Amino acid sequence: MEKYVCPCGYEYDPEVGDPDNGVAPGTAWEDVPDDWVCPICGLGKDSFEAE
Repeated sequence: MEKYVCPCGYEYDPEVGDPDNGVAPGTAWEDVPDDWVCPICGLGKDSFEAE
């Protein structure tokens, strides 16, 4: 699965998810809720780039 990177440097890895913010491990990027934001800087999904 592809990883997605925020301009601040945070990397969303689908295998890890973001369990502290309600995204379970194994959650594909497409299935991350649209209102989810970067846990580091607060930018939305539309700011992330595929790695």
